[in-house]
Amino acid sequence: MTIYVDNTHLGRHVTGLERITLELFSEAALAPLDVVPVKAQGLRQMLTTQTLGLPMRLAASSSILLCPGFPPSPLLRPFASRVLPYIHDDFLITRRAELNMRARLYMAGPFKLALRHYPRFLANSGDTRRKLAAHCRPDAEVTLYRPSVRNVFGLDPGQRGERSGQPKPLRLIALGTVEPRKNFIAAAKILDALRMKGFPEATLDIVGRPGWGDDWQALECQPGVTLHGYQSTERVNQLLDAADLFICTSHDEGLGLPLLEAQYAGLPIIAPDAAIFREVLGESGIHIDAADPARAAARIAAALSNANWRTQYVMLAEQNLERWNDLASGDREAVISLIARLAN
Repeated sequence: MTIYVDNTHLGRHVTGLERITLELFSEAALAPLDVVPVKAQGLRQMLTTQTLGLPMRLAASSSILLCPGFPPSPLLRPFASRVLPYIHDDFLITRRAELNMRARLYMAGPFKLALRHYPRFLANSGDTRRKLAAHCRPDAEVTLYRPSVRNVFGLDPGQRGERSGQPKPLRLIALGTVEPRKNFIAAAKILDALRMKGFPEATLDIVGRPGWGDDWQALECQPGVTLHGYQSTERVNQLLDAADLFICTSHDEGLGLPLLEAQYAGLPIIAPDAAIFREVLGESGIHIDAADPARAAARIAAALSNANWRTQYVMLAEQNLERWNDLASGDREAVISLIARLAN
């Protein structure tokens, strides 16, 4: 039986959605299963293939379809027992105000429909699986498929542990599309608070393309903030290597893959005190209330008060990556078995 994988959303900038597809749903990742990627060129062909092409393939055969990117088209609902969507988060229905118009019109409705009617899903984290319970049908089967985290930026902590424990300036870095859901405005406010709390020259590098909304324009005016836009892997490597801290202030995440990827540099990770970030970072994170810049800055300053903080966080990062990748390895075996069962 043919196992199709919807790859129609690939070919753009490689952000989290694309990386998950490439990492978890490639022919190599799903071996020994025989999978066939379904591709598209350009936006028009992507929309046509997702809306009509994929339903026609399933209508003409008994094949299986894996949807690791966009929610399955409403026309796929009659074949729900043979479609396996991958759920990144519940953002499309819980934070609609922070979606652009295209996401509201094209993605939010099909996503809600799929959650109500499909019998099984894959989820990227235990937190996402827990949240889905509020939206799925009671008998829905949700299988964890956490991604193994590779060193995609070619990072190396090197001699980071031997660098000064009192860096001047203190350099923070954040990765992600600059739009409201990433809440980089909060990171800029925390930077201001750090500047008033003993780090007067602290800086914040934000690496990511402009998204919808006015956040990019607001951040351009913030002292110490540099917007780099989308950068090559080599340039991201350089910026992460030069940084002292990685900061995430997202309102929510289904996973937060860049946090784990940045740990290959031995960086301390600052993240909101929320279930998903506790799950991803374990004991290795510096957890803050992103809505309270003064308290967040105090928490960060306290974490850096230990003279050996660099060595400590290099060790914690290494341990956490090993923990996470062990969990992901077990997930892959379960998912291969699930897909094989559906195909048979």
